[in-house]
Amino acid sequence: MPLCTSVFQPRGAPVTRFFTQRLLSALFVLAAFSFVVFFLIQLPPGDFADAWAANKAADGERVTPQDLENFREVYGLNDPFIVQYLRWIGNVLTGELGFSYEYQKPVAHVLAERLPLTLGMAFAALTVIYLVGVPLGLYSAVRKRTLADYTATFFGYLGLATPNFLLALILVFFGYKWFGLSAGGVFSPEYLGQSWSWGKFWDFMAHLVIPVLVLGTAGTAAQVRTMRATMLDELSKPYVMAARASGLSFWKAIWRYPARVAIVPIAATLGWEITTVISGAPIVGVVLSLPEMGPVFLQSLISQDMPLAGAILLIYYVLVVIGTLISDILLFWLDPRIRMEVVG
Repeated sequence: MPLCTSVFQPRGAPVTRFFTQRLLSALFVLAAFSFVVFFLIQLPPGDFADAWAANKAADGERVTPQDLENFREVYGLNDPFIVQYLRWIGNVLTGELGFSYEYQKPVAHVLAERLPLTLGMAFAALTVIYLVGVPLGLYSAVRKRTLADYTATFFGYLGLATPNFLLALILVFFGYKWFGLSAGGVFSPEYLGQSWSWGKFWDFMAHLVIPVLVLGTAGTAAQVRTMRATMLDELSKPYVMAARASGLSFWKAIWRYPARVAIVPIAATLGWEITTVISGAPIVGVVLSLPEMGPVFLQSLISQDMPLAGAILLIYYVLVVIGTLISDILLFWLDPRIRMEVVG
């Protein structure tokens, strides 16, 4: 028993320390991001009081300087930057995201109406990116200079070159022409205001196909190119021929050795891929009139609704940090060099 303890204890301690360091790094990055988020939101000239006064003036109402001053006092806009930041981050840590000036309701209520759709679209797009891009890139590399390879390469370049908003408009047109889907939104007109039913559910799922495809097209094309390039590099190495010479079948040798090595760069960029999907969501949301966080985020920036914009940005950063943390865990599992460096 002492021998077993001496053998396994040194291995477990470094692994625990590795994951603890990654988790602490993620928390530190989030703390730094929260400050950057609040700074960026307050960087443009003016504040929500100015936007409020401009809207009142556009409606023909007169706003006096005293009204502006009273408005700033009520919402704490006259407080120093650091005081506003500490108040905001303190509320966030206690689960209170603040009060939205624009929507006149708690930020948590605004997000609860739109966050599920945003997260659902993002994770569905990521699923499409990896379940389609990785196998297609692998097959393209194995079948180099064939019709399948040229076809995958062509659509890869096409997906990378086509802007999201243009692809959204094209898919909306053909979705309406071929399948009768209404242009934009997540429900057909006959289901608006209706209670949930199987018909409404399938109509909802059908309307999600276009935004998921739009968000996932560029990422899928990029993963196809990345997987193809890394696989071609690995297939030319001697250990692949040695594995084949040992009696392994072709596809078994491919999946056991070069595919596992080639997927390492894919796993390393999971956090970046989440960033790409999320950054494209606001444009897609506006073009397709989706009730998700993208249009709300743009409006909050225009009106300088700091609590709402800050909460949405912080959620985006949290998702990116979580994606990066998952990348670290996947790399630890996939790459023996990292495990040996940690343990040894």
